[in-house]
Amino acid sequence: MEFKHYSVLLGETIEQLNIRPDGIYVDGTLGGAGHAGEVVKRLSGKGRLIGIDQDADAIRAAGERLSEYKDRVTIIRSNYANMKEELQNIGITGVDGIVLDLGVSSFQLDTPERGFTYREADAPLDMRMDDRVSRTAKDIVNEYSEMELYRIIRDYGEDKFAKNIAKHIVAERTKKPIETAGELTEIIRASIPKKVQATGGHPAKRTFQAIRIELNRELEVLQDTLDDMIDLLNPGGRLCIITFHSLEDRIVKVNFKRNENPCTCPSDFPVCVCGKVSKGRVVTRKPILPSERELEENSRSKSAKLRVFEKC
Repeated sequence: MEFKHYSVLLGETIEQLNIRPDGIYVDGTLGGAGHAGEVVKRLSGKGRLIGIDQDADAIRAAGERLSEYKDRVTIIRSNYANMKEELQNIGITGVDGIVLDLGVSSFQLDTPERGFTYREADAPLDMRMDDRVSRTAKDIVNEYSEMELYRIIRDYGEDKFAKNIAKHIVAERTKKPIETAGELTEIIRASIPKKVQATGGHPAKRTFQAIRIELNRELEVLQDTLDDMIDLLNPGGRLCIITFHSLEDRIVKVNFKRNENPCTCPSDFPVCVCGKVSKGRVVTRKPILPSERELEENSRSKSAKLRVFEKC
């Protein structure tokens, strides 16, 4: 199956990167190389693009798409959490721009055997972004305690019926293991009032999102890596991050604000005495959203937000 992914906010991201032809750029979520392809087109022979992704299918697809630029492209299979270390391994200590597109790719969603979708009843409960990892979504569904399931569905899915969903999952798995997306979806349906299902979108969406985030440690990785990415930027370099739900966006927004104004002194102090210095500025006071045209072309972009930080 061809690796397909609509690169959300593509033009806006490229514009915000302020690409320097001789610069060094990193796409930390390479995917099918949509953003990376537009970056590398704008680089001279002295420029360089490093693409990082943990998904083997993405690595193969990106390698093919970027093959004509192989003299200025390096592709690394890894989690962007390891960006600083991976760049050091190839002799890079500073870059001019970094892009993260935190959305699940269309390929991942549309390939049933990857287990990301709740729309394919027979799809396995997998959801691994890196198939070298042994634990799958099935393990979480069948092994987490009721309290642990409640926590992740409440916190990562922001589902007000989290407690009831967790209770139903635990009750059903005592009869037999829950193995497919369809089985889990039916359990979730039985946990949510029908009148809510009629107006609240697909009932399984929030729970599947929560399990995927937990399995792939998505929020933890983002939270732990933002400071390192800002530190990697050369003066004037920019970090562009596209998020798809409020949890990610909140982490990025708070981090960018703290890096712009890290002072911890009480507000009534006449001068700063904590000694913490700003690393740069938040370029996007409000996030950049998809255009009407993009929303018409790709409904999956409707929740996307782009935030940008520039290193001083």
